[in-house]
Amino acid sequence: MSNLQEIDRHSHNPLVRYFRILGPGLVTGAADDDPSGITTYSVAGASLGYGMLWMALATFPLMAAVQLICARIGLVTGRGLAGAIRQHYPRPFLYLACLLLLVANVFNIAADLSGMADVTHMLIGVPPLVSVPVLGLAILLTTIYATYATFAQYLKWLTAALFAYVVTAFLARPDWRQVALATLEPRLSWDPLYVTTMVAVLGTTISPYLFFWQASQEVEEEKALGRRTVTQRRGATAHELADARLDVATGMFFSNLVMFFIILATAGTLHAAGQTQIESARQAAEALRPLAGDGAYLLFAIGLIGTGLLAVPVLAGSASFAIAELFRWRAGLDLTPRRGRRFYLLFAGAVVAGMALNLTGANPIRMLFLSAVLNGLLAPPLLLLVMLVGNNKAIMGEHANGRWLNLLGWLATAVMFFAAIAFFATVL
Repeated sequence: MSNLQEIDRHSHNPLVRYFRILGPGLVTGAADDDPSGITTYSVAGASLGYGMLWMALATFPLMAAVQLICARIGLVTGRGLAGAIRQHYPRPFLYLACLLLLVANVFNIAADLSGMADVTHMLIGVPPLVSVPVLGLAILLTTIYATYATFAQYLKWLTAALFAYVVTAFLARPDWRQVALATLEPRLSWDPLYVTTMVAVLGTTISPYLFFWQASQEVEEEKALGRRTVTQRRGATAHELADARLDVATGMFFSNLVMFFIILATAGTLHAAGQTQIESARQAAEALRPLAGDGAYLLFAIGLIGTGLLAVPVLAGSASFAIAELFRWRAGLDLTPRRGRRFYLLFAGAVVAGMALNLTGANPIRMLFLSAVLNGLLAPPLLLLVMLVGNNKAIMGEHANGRWLNLLGWLATAVMFFAAIAFFATVL
């Protein structure tokens, strides 16, 4: 980044400064609302009505704390999450974690491509056999051959697609009094459907791939400033940490806001009309049409494609960064294909594997389930390691977690352990 851009980033105009610093946190939060997440939230709204709205409030501080800790690890150590863990903790778990992350992300990529292809077929009649390869190759070529600055801007602008769900919810004309009561006065239940849905929402919202992506993108931003070596990147100024805090808080707030409005839109229409059994975001979009009009239907469908274009690079990139850091390979979205050969091969392999799963006719709901199982296994122990790194003064120095980050971070870890136990208890 040039000196002029750096000055602009810290402009005295608060609005200019705010939009300049938005980056990794905003993209990470938006990527969390991928087509598989949209499916989960749509199912939650259709099956339980407004009953899950309170989750958007509950998960925001937990998600923000975890992602901020990951961002601080990237900024302070100058390494991605896998690199920081590899330097200071036993590697056997990290090998297993990276393998599970890659497999889970491939299933998630496949499910996301399937959702995008379904909607493309619904809107313009292009069959999945055509749209899946086209979408996958477009994402691959953009990621590999665009400069990092172009790629980062592409992701940043794609986050706007998520506003479609905010508008859709208003077009659905919900009962705002019931919405307020359900949001502020949650009614908990031990009903199996309620518990399963709550666990699914948690697993979709606080996902392992986001931890790796957040830290790695902080490093990529540092590289864009000309800090090419770990030594140059190590350490963080008060300005950088404050910027990261605002960026992450914005991204996670946006992520949970969109979750809230997707649940609201489907609860106010599908659940209210008695359509409580849906299995995909496409079904949700189709069911919205007669209930909320063509506008809601089109916005819901177009938003799904936009979020997929945003999420697939994040899913493939997070696994590629993690494995490359584990084996000390060159990694970075600013590398040429020749210099970053192994990194880009991992990235391409994840996307191509997701495409292949689609073309073999694999069930997208089954793929989402397998992804959820693997994330359920990986998230709790990985969160434990994230908290240990964040509190390790030998790694973080004076920037080790403070009181609030520790409170919320350990609470998120405990909640995810509980969610994993509840998930497997429900399945078994």
